[in-house]
Amino acid sequence: MKALLAVAFTAALVGCTSVGAGAAHADPGAPTNPSTQPMPGTAGPTPLQQWIDNTVPALPYTGDDQLTALWRGELSPPTGDPMFDAWPSDLAAAHPGQILEARDVTATAAPLVAVPIQRAVLLKFRSTSATGTPSFGTATLIVPAAKWTGPGTRPVQVNALPINSLGAHCTTSYTMAHGVFDKPNTDLAVFLPTVWSALGQGYAVVLPDHEGPRMAYAEPNIAGHVMLDSIRAVRNSTPSEFTDSRFTVNGYSGGAIAAYAAAMLMNEYAPDLKDILVGAAAGGLVTDYRDVAHRFNGNIESGILLSVAMAMTREHPEMLQYMNHLGEWVSTSPIKDICGDADGPLGVAGFPVDIAANIGNPLDSPIADEMFGQLDLTNRKSGVPLYIYHGGLDWWLPIEDAEKMYREQCGKGVPAVFRNVPGEHIIGFLTGYPEMNDWLSARLHGVPAPSECPAH
Repeated sequence: MKALLAVAFTAALVGCTSVGAGAAHADPGAPTNPSTQPMPGTAGPTPLQQWIDNTVPALPYTGDDQLTALWRGELSPPTGDPMFDAWPSDLAAAHPGQILEARDVTATAAPLVAVPIQRAVLLKFRSTSATGTPSFGTATLIVPAAKWTGPGTRPVQVNALPINSLGAHCTTSYTMAHGVFDKPNTDLAVFLPTVWSALGQGYAVVLPDHEGPRMAYAEPNIAGHVMLDSIRAVRNSTPSEFTDSRFTVNGYSGGAIAAYAAAMLMNEYAPDLKDILVGAAAGGLVTDYRDVAHRFNGNIESGILLSVAMAMTREHPEMLQYMNHLGEWVSTSPIKDICGDADGPLGVAGFPVDIAANIGNPLDSPIADEMFGQLDLTNRKSGVPLYIYHGGLDWWLPIEDAEKMYREQCGKGVPAVFRNVPGEHIIGFLTGYPEMNDWLSARLHGVPAPSECPAH
């Protein structure tokens, strides 16, 4: 039965694909040199995996070596807009947060934000990949038309909308620059009211494309770097306007990963933002990737797990050698360009990640241990006060992991608040947003962050 499902899966998702050096947009190359030798202790393929590789033909590689060609072939196709596609040749000479390019997008962004705005600017800036190599990021800065009447200069809310996608056209800034009807990501529309709310309170809003230029869905290191560099970029873009502004970061679900990562990586990656970034709020948060991967595997959430695993290889190509022929065909198929509302239905059949791997027990393998270690930020101390909230009935993401992280940060001396809010994953966003918004507003007005950490 599993063998038949594998064939059906291939037939349903994959067309004729050729993988070569020209299959993706201009990119300086894989962020690491992928190995071709399995890590010690790696289990051999299962009988099903052997059958898949004997039945599904290998990809017709051309140009580069096999793994580099596969890596290039699974990247998101170009959007057609150089702002998102083109990799500047002098990235290494720029400093993180340095403006590389800017474009006024007020005309296309204004109809989407429901509040009169002064301007909307698409920023392209130097950032850093998940593995430490020079990269770039994009974000949209929106400034409301109303004058700021609160204390100090206009504060800025950095809102990580949940992109949850593999295609580069699915990002928030692409939507703001091209309009909602040009290759839309309908997931973004659900969270746009949070942008309206912030603008209506007089805050400037930054919308970072936190998956990075390679669209590494749910990779926290690239997300944290882009978030922090977007703050630097805004301060660099108009120093006279935002040099003395307070910033906060916030996000829910996929966006929560980015907000949380910014807080956890600030001390080591952006210590210059101390006292500038004054708080981070995250709801419906993933902190333990190992736990969530095992929960999703083979269940209705498996489509998201498979999408995330594929996206991770874009920043961590060392994973590619553990992908079987079926996984290679699917990852280089049109699946690589889907938006966030499309990967969920892929899990209806409940395919386990094993069906795309060429090793036994892939989620408990040495490469999985290495990856889970790189994705785990819980050993860091947040550089800013935290507000964490989670739906008490969330069956997608376990509340226990978020509670554990909260207690650990309390133990490190971080001022923190945790809220168990009514509802599951979607309702939890709605029920948790009002108090989170109040918490963010207090930080942006300069009120010291409260702490509800238990006494030790």
